[in-house]
Amino acid sequence: MIEIGKYNTLKIDRDTKVGLFLTDGNADILLPNKYVPEEYEIGDEIAVFVYLDHEERPIATTLEPYIFLNEFALLRVNYTNKFGAFMNWGMEKDLFVPFKEQARPMEQGKRYLVYMYIDEKTGRLVASSKTNQFLDNKVITVEKGEEVDLIISHITEVGINVIINEKHKGLLYKNEVYDDLRTGDRIIGYIKNIRPDGKIDVSATKLGFEKLEPSSQYILDELKASRGFLRLNDDSHPEDIKTVLKMSKKTFKKAIGVLYKQKLIEIKEDGIHLLK
Repeated sequence: MIEIGKYNTLKIDRDTKVGLFLTDGNADILLPNKYVPEEYEIGDEIAVFVYLDHEERPIATTLEPYIFLNEFALLRVNYTNKFGAFMNWGMEKDLFVPFKEQARPMEQGKRYLVYMYIDEKTGRLVASSKTNQFLDNKVITVEKGEEVDLIISHITEVGINVIINEKHKGLLYKNEVYDDLRTGDRIIGYIKNIRPDGKIDVSATKLGFEKLEPSSQYILDELKASRGFLRLNDDSHPEDIKTVLKMSKKTFKKAIGVLYKQKLIEIKEDGIHLLK
């Protein structure tokens, strides 16, 4: 079955004036001339993306989309009209976002995090910026400590809302993040806590003792790059530590504790010294 909104590996069935007709053995689809590879043979297999053209007919292309069926992506609005917004998703035909599927009115030129799906009434590919409706925290598919893929959804005063493995909602607390994150960014995270009500807390760093290894190594690398000295110690202000090392004071103290126990550093009033 040829699937709309996804890559399909199809067999080249025949060559015509308008392009190649591809088949999955049950149905045919056109790959227009402008996308036909320079070299091919009848019977070859080719990977193509399938979507609906301006006349709502399934069409194949070798263009690479910015979003796939049932997935999220940050897309830019090309234009709006009385029906909704039309977003650039890498295809010749823009992706439609109806007004009813806009979390807030979309504006031309701005980017929004959206989810692409097939509208049941029309059979068309459409998008929605009301992303929460496509996430489910009733059936949790992750475990505490598990490494997961995160998409930054939106940032609030409380924390950073994230999408976990494109399935669940989660929260990343601001005081645990030291990089500048923006909506649409994709990062690796770790499940910190799963609450009884289904809410999930995530962390940008590994939990527990595993967290100390990269932090300690990072400080060690910074010491080597700074000729064996950093003007930081246990009494340093948290903001100074955050500015220099991009980590919390709590993480810093644990990390230098590991280095001290391993006799790799010496901690003095003026700062940390690397022991050679």
